[in-house]
Amino acid sequence: MKKKRLVTSALPYVNNVPHLGNLIQVLSADVFARYCRSAGYETLYICGTDEYGTATETRALEEGVSPRELCDKFHAIHTEVYKWFEIAFDKWGRTSTPEHTQITQDIFLKLDKAGYIKEKTITQLYSEKSEMFLADRYVHGTCPYCSYEDARGDQCENCGKLLDPTELINPRSAIDGSTPVLKETRHLYIDLPALLPKLKEWIKKASVEGRWATNAVKMTESWIRDGLHERCITRDLKWGVPVPKKGFEGKVFYVWFDAPIGYISITATLTDRWKDWWKNPDEVELYQFIGKDNIPFHTVIFPSSLLGTGENWTMLKTMSSTEYLNYESGKFSKSRGIGVFGTDAMDTGIPADVWRFYLFYNRPESSDYMFTWKDFQEKVNSELIGNFSNLVNRTLSFVSRFYDGKVPDAPVDESFWEEVRSQEAVITDKLEWANLRDAMRGIFALADMGNKAFQAGEPWKTRKTEPEKAARLIKNLVYLVRDLAVLIEPYLPATAKRIMGFLGVSATWADLGICNGIEKISQPEILFARLEDELISKLRDRFSGSQSEREEKTVEEREDIKELPLDEKFRQKVRLVVAKITEIKRHPNAEKLYIEKIDFGGEESQIVSGLVPYYTEEELLGHNVIVVKNLQPAKLRGEKSNGMLLAAEEGDTVEVIFADDVSPGTLIVVEGDDPSSYTDAGRLTIDEFFDIPLKVEDGAVTVGGRRLVAGQTVLSTVKVKNGSVG
Repeated sequence: MKKKRLVTSALPYVNNVPHLGNLIQVLSADVFARYCRSAGYETLYICGTDEYGTATETRALEEGVSPRELCDKFHAIHTEVYKWFEIAFDKWGRTSTPEHTQITQDIFLKLDKAGYIKEKTITQLYSEKSEMFLADRYVHGTCPYCSYEDARGDQCENCGKLLDPTELINPRSAIDGSTPVLKETRHLYIDLPALLPKLKEWIKKASVEGRWATNAVKMTESWIRDGLHERCITRDLKWGVPVPKKGFEGKVFYVWFDAPIGYISITATLTDRWKDWWKNPDEVELYQFIGKDNIPFHTVIFPSSLLGTGENWTMLKTMSSTEYLNYESGKFSKSRGIGVFGTDAMDTGIPADVWRFYLFYNRPESSDYMFTWKDFQEKVNSELIGNFSNLVNRTLSFVSRFYDGKVPDAPVDESFWEEVRSQEAVITDKLEWANLRDAMRGIFALADMGNKAFQAGEPWKTRKTEPEKAARLIKNLVYLVRDLAVLIEPYLPATAKRIMGFLGVSATWADLGICNGIEKISQPEILFARLEDELISKLRDRFSGSQSEREEKTVEEREDIKELPLDEKFRQKVRLVVAKITEIKRHPNAEKLYIEKIDFGGEESQIVSGLVPYYTEEELLGHNVIVVKNLQPAKLRGEKSNGMLLAAEEGDTVEVIFADDVSPGTLIVVEGDDPSSYTDAGRLTIDEFFDIPLKVEDGAVTVGGRRLVAGQTVLSTVKVKNGSVG
């Protein structure tokens, strides 16, 4: 009987947008959870925003809002980013809930009753300028171990040492820049030395049985070897879980005590039967995905907190911890705004699966990895497109072209499948132990094997000279493509769905190596567009420097563009694309709105349009229309709209601009322009769009007096002869 699998990733802190380095953990847990579901395990993937602590309280003060308002804002941003990356949480929650308060306080009270909580009066750094005690991370100074000059008071970002802020040389307040002074305050501590025997006994067994990553074992051993100390678990703050102990009414729990408990409390917001997952070690295995800077909190602090209660908790089995993903010449940094952030990735126009591919193909499992735009381009073009996508396209196109879309009726090559199944078993074993990068590279090795078989078999020749040989090869490769879709689904879910759509199947891990069930395929489409030099150069320049520097640059660019002719503004800012309406329904909360599913030629999306008074569903469904593709997404009465459908207006007449003779995905350009010169334009606000007015002049759609075309077709209208477009 398979045990249930409980999967968590480090809870992302709520006060900023996650960058690619942060996303690796959430994505890693997603890949593992998707694999587990496909392989038949009952699986629960839990994550959410970590919302308490000084960083939130201080950021809220800076923005002039309440901590709750700040958390609501960034929780929504995180939610949008993770949804775009297609992360399939079973529960995406947050820690600022009543359930979190209740469970955190309950664990604390049990630790206190068992004698593992100590009281101490200490001297703590205090800002006289701001009249507040400073949380560890808001004291900066020189690290006493490596002399890094901008170490935080809780941990040195350079050498990784955990610190007490009083250890810093030349400390300063990160809030107001003043030199803090020492002041007495009373706090509560968890007695880690007293818990050490229980902890060591558990680590000895769990680290071996769970095959913890090498960096997890080494860092945990280092903590214990250096000697565990009583660790403070309370803070002088207002925003947090209140401490339920007499004499400590004005304090809250330190975020690193309560944050890991968020895994439990978020589960409790999903189901009243949360104990079936968290207090059921005989039937449940816990897998946790974190970055190396979070290791001690998941292998020492959190386990000690659970062990100290004396209750039968589901404890960590496998710890998958990664090294750092660095950016170009330095580190990704939320605090400094350095790197590519989730919202940035969304704005590039590059599909989520392309980002997912790169992050896993180079997942920093045993050493740090450097993200560079050049490497991103090379890996995508050579492996994702030149290898994987190439095999899918050439195989299915061959079937479509030479076999009328029908899978050849031929025996399979057992020696070929013996090798395939052997490699699939290795990939499965690697996924079982969360070796995600090696498993992915195994999948791409299988794709390479398929490409070599295609090339060596020369079916373009043998279909005439040795038709049985060609049929056998193509049948083998069709089922290899099916298996690759199953194997890649945890990593590239949208891509796997498209491939299975071509094949007309829905397959899981149980179908691997079984060569039946596919009879006819649909016409395949190219999976990915190559990343060209011009685009990469533009993105490298666009995402250089910090976020604040980029914002200043954007303001300057907006000032510059005001002076340009309208057609040039259009070229730089607007991306109109032909899309086919594949589904349409009335908006449940707005009588004049339609919700339309659209297809840009293999890329699906959703828009909302106010066309109910002018067109019936039948008059729109199945037609090709023009969509502002790079318009910033918006919610209209609760439904997300990823763009805007264009219509012309003259008096009381409203006419949708149809393009039924043009293929979906075709870019609209100024007449005479080369479409390839229209590179990524980034997101466009609705105000920016209307600052570049489109018009209908003598039945043709124009910008600045220049006609717009789709290929060789001029965009035109029938009813509206002269009017506006919006």
